[in-house]
Amino acid sequence: MNQDRRSQIIKMLNKQHTISNSELMDTFKISIETVRRDLAYLENQGLLERVYGGAVKKNFMNTEPEYTNRQSENLDEKQAIAKEAEKLIDLNDTVFFDIGTTTLSLAQNLNSSKNINAFTNSLRVATSLSEKGCSVTVTGGKVRNGEFSVSGFIAENNMSQFNFDKAIIGIAGIDENGITDFIPEEANLRRQIIKNSRKTIVLADYSKFGVRAICNICALSKIDILITDEKAPYDMIKKLEKNGIKVIVAKI
Repeated sequence: MNQDRRSQIIKMLNKQHTISNSELMDTFKISIETVRRDLAYLENQGLLERVYGGAVKKNFMNTEPEYTNRQSENLDEKQAIAKEAEKLIDLNDTVFFDIGTTTLSLAQNLNSSKNINAFTNSLRVATSLSEKGCSVTVTGGKVRNGEFSVSGFIAENNMSQFNFDKAIIGIAGIDENGITDFIPEEANLRRQIIKNSRKTIVLADYSKFGVRAICNICALSKIDILITDEKAPYDMIKKLEKNGIKVIVAKI
Protein backbone atom coordinates (compact mmCIF):
# COMPACT_ATOMS: atom_id res chain seq x y z
CA MET A 1 0.00 0.00 0.00
CA ASN A 2 2.77 2.46 0.95
CA GLN A 3 4.69 1.76 -2.25
CA ASP A 4 1.60 2.17 -4.44
CA ARG A 5 0.80 5.52 -2.81
CA ARG A 6 4.39 6.72 -3.15
CA SER A 7 4.41 5.74 -6.83
CA GLN A 8 1.26 7.78 -7.32
CA ILE A 9 2.87 10.76 -5.59
CA ILE A 10 5.74 10.67 -8.09
CA LYS A 11 3.28 10.44 -10.99
CA MET A 12 1.47 13.51 -9.64
CA LEU A 13 4.75 15.42 -9.36
CA ASN A 14 5.80 14.47 -12.89
CA LYS A 15 2.54 15.96 -14.11
CA GLN A 16 2.20 19.11 -12.01
CA HIS A 17 5.77 19.68 -10.71
CA THR A 18 4.72 20.76 -7.19
CA ILE A 19 2.43 19.28 -4.58
CA SER A 20 1.22 20.40 -1.16
CA ASN A 21 0.87 18.40 2.05
CA SER A 22 -2.84 19.24 2.19
CA GLU A 23 -3.37 17.99 -1.36
CA LEU A 24 -1.77 14.65 -0.48
CA MET A 25 -3.85 14.39 2.70
CA ASP A 26 -7.06 15.01 0.72
CA THR A 27 -6.15 12.74 -2.19
CA PHE A 28 -5.08 9.70 -0.18
CA LYS A 29 -7.06 10.33 3.03
CA ILE A 30 -3.93 10.12 5.15
CA SER A 31 -2.56 12.06 8.11
CA ILE A 32 0.10 14.75 7.97
CA GLU A 33 2.49 12.35 9.72
CA THR A 34 2.04 9.79 6.91
CA VAL A 35 2.56 12.50 4.29
CA ARG A 36 5.81 13.55 5.93
CA ARG A 37 7.04 9.96 6.10
CA ASP A 38 6.23 9.40 2.42
CA LEU A 39 7.95 12.60 1.32
CA ALA A 40 10.99 11.91 3.50
CA TYR A 41 11.29 8.43 2.00
CA LEU A 42 10.97 9.70 -1.58
CA GLU A 43 13.47 12.49 -0.93
CA ASN A 44 15.97 9.96 0.42
CA GLN A 45 15.48 8.01 -2.81
CA GLY A 46 16.39 11.16 -4.78
CA LEU A 47 12.95 11.37 -6.38
CA LEU A 48 11.78 14.75 -5.07
CA GLU A 49 12.77 17.71 -2.92
CA ARG A 50 10.81 18.64 0.17
CA VAL A 51 9.88 22.30 0.57
CA TYR A 52 7.79 24.29 3.02
CA GLY A 53 4.27 22.82 2.94
CA GLY A 54 4.93 20.06 0.42
CA ALA A 55 7.39 18.91 -2.24
CA VAL A 56 8.65 19.75 -5.72
CA LYS A 57 9.91 17.66 -8.58
CA LYS A 58 13.64 16.92 -8.42
CA ASN A 59 15.68 19.85 -9.86
CA PHE A 60 12.45 21.84 -10.33
CA MET A 61 13.98 24.94 -8.68
CA ASN A 62 16.57 25.28 -11.45
CA THR A 63 14.34 24.70 -14.47
CA GLU A 64 11.19 26.52 -15.49
CA PRO A 65 8.35 24.22 -16.65
CA GLU A 66 7.20 24.61 -20.25
CA TYR A 67 4.58 27.32 -20.80
CA THR A 68 2.11 24.88 -22.35
CA ASN A 69 2.30 22.71 -19.22
CA ARG A 70 1.89 25.66 -16.84
CA GLN A 71 -1.03 26.97 -18.87
CA SER A 72 -3.12 23.87 -18.11
CA GLU A 73 -2.23 23.58 -14.40
CA ASN A 74 -4.47 24.84 -11.57
CA LEU A 75 -6.83 26.63 -13.95
CA ASP A 76 -9.63 27.15 -11.43
CA GLU A 77 -7.23 28.63 -8.89
CA LYS A 78 -5.62 30.96 -11.43
CA GLN A 79 -8.96 32.24 -12.70
CA ALA A 80 -10.21 32.85 -9.15
CA ILE A 81 -7.01 34.75 -8.32
CA ALA A 82 -7.32 36.80 -11.51
CA LYS A 83 -10.89 37.82 -10.60
CA GLU A 84 -9.73 39.11 -7.20
CA ALA A 85 -6.84 40.98 -8.81
CA GLU A 86 -9.20 42.64 -11.28
CA LYS A 87 -11.08 44.22 -8.36
CA LEU A 88 -7.90 46.01 -7.26
CA ILE A 89 -7.39 47.84 -10.55
CA ASP A 90 -9.07 51.25 -10.50
CA LEU A 91 -10.25 53.63 -13.18
CA ASN A 92 -7.38 55.29 -15.06
CA ASP A 93 -4.67 53.35 -13.20
CA THR A 94 -1.21 52.97 -14.69
CA VAL A 95 -0.48 49.26 -14.28
CA PHE A 96 2.47 47.02 -15.09
CA PHE A 97 1.46 43.47 -16.02
CA ASP A 98 4.17 40.86 -15.54
CA ILE A 99 4.43 37.64 -17.54
CA GLY A 100 2.72 34.48 -16.33
CA THR A 101 -0.38 32.40 -16.91
CA THR A 102 -2.29 33.96 -13.98
CA THR A 103 -1.41 37.47 -15.13
CA LEU A 104 -2.61 36.56 -18.62
CA SER A 105 -5.92 35.38 -17.15
CA LEU A 106 -6.26 38.76 -15.44
CA ALA A 107 -5.62 40.59 -18.72
CA GLN A 108 -8.21 38.45 -20.50
CA ASN A 109 -10.84 39.21 -17.86
CA LEU A 110 -10.08 42.90 -17.27
CA ASN A 111 -13.03 45.28 -17.45
CA SER A 112 -12.12 47.45 -20.45
CA SER A 113 -14.19 50.36 -19.12
CA LYS A 114 -11.51 51.02 -16.49
CA ASN A 115 -9.48 52.85 -19.15
CA ILE A 116 -6.12 51.84 -17.74
CA ASN A 117 -2.67 52.73 -19.04
CA ALA A 118 -0.94 49.34 -19.29
CA PHE A 119 2.72 48.35 -19.51
CA THR A 120 3.92 44.78 -19.92
CA ASN A 121 6.83 42.51 -20.78
CA SER A 122 4.47 39.83 -22.11
CA LEU A 123 3.46 39.80 -25.76
CA ARG A 124 0.50 37.58 -24.88
CA VAL A 125 -0.72 40.04 -22.23
CA ALA A 126 -0.13 42.97 -24.61
CA THR A 127 -2.31 41.31 -27.25
CA SER A 128 -5.16 40.60 -24.81
CA LEU A 129 -5.15 44.14 -23.39
CA SER A 130 -4.88 45.72 -26.83
CA GLU A 131 -7.91 43.74 -28.01
CA LYS A 132 -9.83 45.33 -25.11
CA GLY A 133 -8.90 48.81 -26.32
CA CYS A 134 -6.40 49.53 -23.54
CA SER A 135 -3.41 51.80 -24.06
CA VAL A 136 -0.52 49.32 -24.02
CA THR A 137 3.24 49.90 -23.91
CA VAL A 138 5.61 46.94 -24.31
CA THR A 139 8.96 47.09 -22.54
CA GLY A 140 11.11 46.35 -25.56
CA GLY A 141 14.06 43.99 -25.35
CA LYS A 142 14.83 40.40 -26.32
CA VAL A 143 11.90 38.01 -26.86
CA ARG A 144 12.17 34.63 -25.14
CA ASN A 145 10.92 31.82 -27.38
CA GLY A 146 7.93 29.85 -26.11
CA GLU A 147 7.19 32.26 -23.26
CA PHE A 148 6.89 35.32 -25.55
CA SER A 149 8.29 37.45 -22.74
CA VAL A 150 10.55 40.44 -23.28
CA SER A 151 13.48 41.25 -21.01
CA GLY A 152 17.11 42.31 -20.83
CA PHE A 153 18.90 45.64 -20.42
CA ILE A 154 16.74 47.38 -23.05
CA ALA A 155 13.58 46.51 -21.12
CA GLU A 156 15.15 47.55 -17.81
CA ASN A 157 16.42 50.87 -19.19
CA ASN A 158 13.08 51.67 -20.82
CA MET A 159 11.00 50.86 -17.75
CA SER A 160 13.29 52.86 -15.44
CA GLN A 161 11.73 55.96 -17.03
CA PHE A 162 8.21 55.19 -15.79
CA ASN A 163 6.30 55.07 -12.52
CA PHE A 164 3.30 52.80 -11.91
CA ASP A 165 0.28 52.88 -9.64
CA LYS A 166 0.32 49.10 -9.40
CA ALA A 167 2.60 46.25 -10.43
CA ILE A 168 0.98 42.86 -11.02
CA ILE A 169 3.78 40.36 -10.45
CA GLY A 170 3.87 36.67 -11.32
CA ILE A 171 6.35 34.41 -9.54
CA ALA A 172 7.86 30.93 -9.53
CA GLY A 173 7.95 30.59 -5.75
CA ILE A 174 7.44 32.20 -2.36
CA ASP A 175 8.78 31.29 1.07
CA GLU A 176 9.86 33.03 4.28
CA ASN A 177 12.82 34.64 2.47
CA GLY A 178 10.82 36.31 -0.31
CA ILE A 179 9.74 35.72 -3.89
CA THR A 180 11.81 34.00 -6.56
CA ASP A 181 11.91 33.16 -10.27
CA PHE A 182 13.89 31.12 -12.81
CA ILE A 183 15.20 33.62 -15.37
CA PRO A 184 17.83 36.18 -14.22
CA GLU A 185 16.91 38.83 -16.79
CA GLU A 186 13.23 38.66 -15.87
CA ALA A 187 14.04 38.77 -12.15
CA ASN A 188 16.09 41.94 -12.77
CA LEU A 189 13.19 43.57 -14.60
CA ARG A 190 10.77 42.65 -11.81
CA ARG A 191 13.02 44.35 -9.26
CA GLN A 192 13.00 47.50 -11.39
CA ILE A 193 9.22 47.43 -11.71
CA ILE A 194 8.68 46.87 -7.97
CA LYS A 195 11.01 49.79 -7.19
CA ASN A 196 9.00 52.11 -9.46
CA SER A 197 5.51 51.07 -8.29
CA ARG A 198 3.33 52.56 -5.56
CA LYS A 199 1.81 49.15 -4.84
CA THR A 200 3.10 45.65 -5.58
CA ILE A 201 0.50 42.90 -6.02
CA VAL A 202 1.78 39.32 -6.25
CA LEU A 203 -0.33 36.55 -7.81
CA ALA A 204 0.54 33.06 -6.53
CA ASP A 205 -1.56 29.92 -6.52
CA TYR A 206 -0.97 27.31 -3.81
CA SER A 207 1.67 25.43 -5.82
CA LYS A 208 4.09 28.38 -5.50
CA PHE A 209 4.27 28.21 -1.70
CA GLY A 210 7.45 26.76 -0.26
CA VAL A 211 9.15 26.82 -3.67
CA ARG A 212 12.46 28.67 -3.87
CA ALA A 213 13.59 29.11 -7.47
CA ILE A 214 17.14 30.01 -8.44
CA CYS A 215 16.76 33.81 -8.74
CA ASN A 216 15.79 36.07 -5.83
CA ILE A 217 13.38 38.89 -6.75
CA CYS A 218 12.73 40.65 -3.45
CA ALA A 219 12.09 40.20 0.25
CA LEU A 220 8.57 39.86 1.61
CA SER A 221 8.78 43.44 2.91
CA LYS A 222 8.55 44.73 -0.67
CA ILE A 223 5.14 43.12 -1.25
CA ASP A 224 1.93 45.02 -0.47
CA ILE A 225 -0.72 42.47 -1.45
CA LEU A 226 -0.59 38.75 -2.21
CA ILE A 227 -3.53 37.00 -3.86
CA THR A 228 -3.72 33.23 -3.56
CA ASP A 229 -6.31 30.45 -3.31
CA GLU A 230 -7.90 28.30 -0.62
CA LYS A 231 -5.30 25.53 -0.93
CA ALA A 232 -2.45 27.79 0.16
CA PRO A 233 -0.91 26.73 3.52
CA TYR A 234 -2.65 28.51 6.37
CA ASP A 235 0.45 28.91 8.52
CA MET A 236 2.36 30.55 5.66
CA ILE A 237 -0.52 32.98 5.07
CA LYS A 238 -0.35 33.97 8.74
CA LYS A 239 3.40 34.56 8.46
CA LEU A 240 2.84 36.80 5.45
CA GLU A 241 0.22 38.78 7.32
CA LYS A 242 2.60 39.22 10.26
CA ASN A 243 5.05 40.72 7.77
CA GLY A 244 2.46 43.39 6.96
CA ILE A 245 1.30 41.86 3.69
CA LYS A 246 -2.39 41.94 2.90
CA VAL A 247 -3.37 38.41 1.82
CA ILE A 248 -6.48 37.87 -0.28
CA VAL A 249 -7.68 34.26 -0.52
CA ALA A 250 -9.69 33.71 -3.68
CA LYS A 251 -12.72 31.41 -3.39
CA ILE A 252 -13.14 28.74 -6.04
